[in-house]
Amino acid sequence: MLGYYSKLSTEVYGVDKPIGTSFGDVEFYLERLAGIKGRILEPATGTGRMLVPLLERKFMVDGFDSSLDMLNMCSKNCEARGLRPNLFKADMETFSLGTEYEAVIIPAGTFLLLHERGASLRALKNFHRHLKPGGKLIVDLYLPTDNEIGNSTLRSWEVEDGGVITLESTTTDIDHINQFSVSNHRYEKWERGQLLDTELERFAMRWYGVEEFRTILENHGFGDIVISADYVYGEYPKNPQQSITFEAVAKK
Repeated sequence: MLGYYSKLSTEVYGVDKPIGTSFGDVEFYLERLAGIKGRILEPATGTGRMLVPLLERKFMVDGFDSSLDMLNMCSKNCEARGLRPNLFKADMETFSLGTEYEAVIIPAGTFLLLHERGASLRALKNFHRHLKPGGKLIVDLYLPTDNEIGNSTLRSWEVEDGGVITLESTTTDIDHINQFSVSNHRYEKWERGQLLDTELERFAMRWYGVEEFRTILENHGFGDIVISADYVYGEYPKNPQQSITFEAVAKK
């Protein structure tokens, strides 16, 4: 069975993108959330790369993830800094809470992991249901840049215990009609030439046209939509390599 953000991939994420890592997004989100006094929700919070800086700036943020390995690392990262947020296991489509939030944030393209159209639409409805009237949804998207089946990359990371984790990623499927691609990830952990552990992951990601996603948001109860490229507020994207951030307001 293929895993998904399991032990080795979580360990790699923690090494490759430790707390404090920013692509310009941490500063952007801090700026766009300025003035919010109520609760914020980060679905798919991962290891806490975004969550921790927000908590350290005294924002009240709850986080969840569908991966227990990710949640465990997030908890450790928070505890090491004296932070004790509300963290729980859930997924974006079906989480159900008795709380209305002032903002829901999904940085780093994580929303694209919902590669099936129906799943992504159910998640947007769920975000809207959990936002107060006038609450903000902020979500990052990316466009595909790898469009050839069979493309393969190999990366490696040194980890704390002296071992090395390698990741071989191979594009196996590109569905242009349904707008998603699939890569197979093979993680291997080595120490002194000995293979200690291995992990397989099916990594599917969806993509959206810029105006397509604006229309989807409008059709799901959001308005006052601002599109930003490379974390420059209000700058419309000019090329497919740029990150694209949507900020929208929940209409009730």
